[in-house]
Parts: sequence; C-alpha cells; structure tokens
Amino acid sequence: MSVEDNVQLMRRWFKEVWNEGRTQTIHDLLAPDGIATGQLEDGTELRGPTDFVPFVERIRGAFPDIKMAVEDAFGAGDKVVVRWSGTMTHRGDQLGMPASGKKVRLTGISIVRIRDNKITEGWDSWDQLGMLKQIGAYQSPQTILSKSA
Repeated sequence: MSVEDNVQLMRRWFKEVWNEGRTQTIHDLLAPDGIATGQLEDGTELRGPTDFVPFVERIRGAFPDIKMAVEDAFGAGDKVVVRWSGTMTHRGDQLGMPASGKKVRLTGISIVRIRDNKITEGWDSWDQLGMLKQIGAYQSPQTILSKSA
C-alpha cells in the first residue's frame, strides 16, 4: 500500500469505528494479532479485535454521541500519524461511575504501523486525565485543598 492509502485507511478507521460505531471495521482493519498500546488507563495492551472491540463498546457506551475529527494525518513508510480531537457527552456508566451528563473535549495522537491493509501495531497518547476531570471523576489535589480551606 502507498503512504496515501495508509492515511486513508486511518481516516476510515476514525470515521467508521469511532463516529459510526461499526465494530466490523475493527475486524476488517486490525490484524488478528495486532497490538494496541496506550488506550487503557493501566497501560495494558489490547491484542487484536478480540480485545479492541470491547474497548470501543465501553467508550461508545459511556459516550454514545462521540464525534472524532482527524485534525492532521500523514505517513512515512508503513507508519501513519493521526492528530485527532473528540467531543462527546458522558451519558453511560461504562466507565464505572454514573453518567454525569457533562460534555467532554479530548485530544490525542495515534501512530500506527500498517502491513497488508491491516493495522499491526498502534500507539495512542490521549488526555485520559482531562477526560476524568471533565466528567467529575477526578479532582486535582490543589482543587481539593482549596475547597477545604
């Protein structure tokens, strides 16, 4: 595949997986033995569609109106970098807390390796702490101290 084909594959991923909730696209585009790093709060890797589908269902369950935008996408060789943003509303309890109804804005960067039209490796860096603050699940120590003073 050309670099441009790989970039288009990632644009398709964000559109279909995140914006449209098509889990079949995960099976179509993620290699069965593909490894995804950086999605989970504890650093655990997701392996293949078997692990990635439940992750997407969990996030989309908590934020059913999720809308992701690809801000930048470019590649070199077999790698593609995507700078993305997302807006959503916390409407489900799939994150282990009741829905807050609060709106969230996230940003992140994903780097993937693509071989034979499949994502074989992926590394995500996104603002998980910012998301938790926005839905009220986390308060910084400074905020807690200033409220108790």
